[in-house]
Amino acid sequence: MKLYHGSTEIVASPEIRDANRPLDYGSGFYTTTSFEQATAWVKRRMKEYKKDKGYVNIYEFDETNFDKFNCLLFQSPTDKWVDFVMANRTQIKFIHPYDIVYGPVANDRVYAAFALYEGGVLDKQSLINELKTYRLVDQLLFHTEKSLKALNFIGYEEVTL
Repeated sequence: MKLYHGSTEIVASPEIRDANRPLDYGSGFYTTTSFEQATAWVKRRMKEYKKDKGYVNIYEFDETNFDKFNCLLFQSPTDKWVDFVMANRTQIKFIHPYDIVYGPVANDRVYAAFALYEGGVLDKQSLINELKTYRLVDQLLFHTEKSLKALNFIGYEEVTL
């Protein structure tokens, strides 16, 4: 499985880093199977940090390795996915036991829907039904050092604005 990570740096040796803000799946190293998603992410960061170029880092992950780790895999938005994302986004220092978490990305449109849910405007099933109408990109979080060892850097592509 090819995975991508957008950054303003070449990341040949990924690290587990604590987030400076609440994230969908907690702290760790985020990747996606979507080159386009990684490119869009790095372009946002380039604008934010006023950088002329960035990088889509490319990795290989052997899918048979999922069996070697404690994984939480979401194929689509579900009750459990909503609860997990909300716990990571609202509970300070929320800790989970998973080495790897895979599932949909809560992008800007999804954040808006989550805000409606959090504010009581949408119930959980309405939120899930709404999210199922979106074209959601995936994300794969490597949450532990053990899991990061299964990720192999194979190169990068330079990105410019």
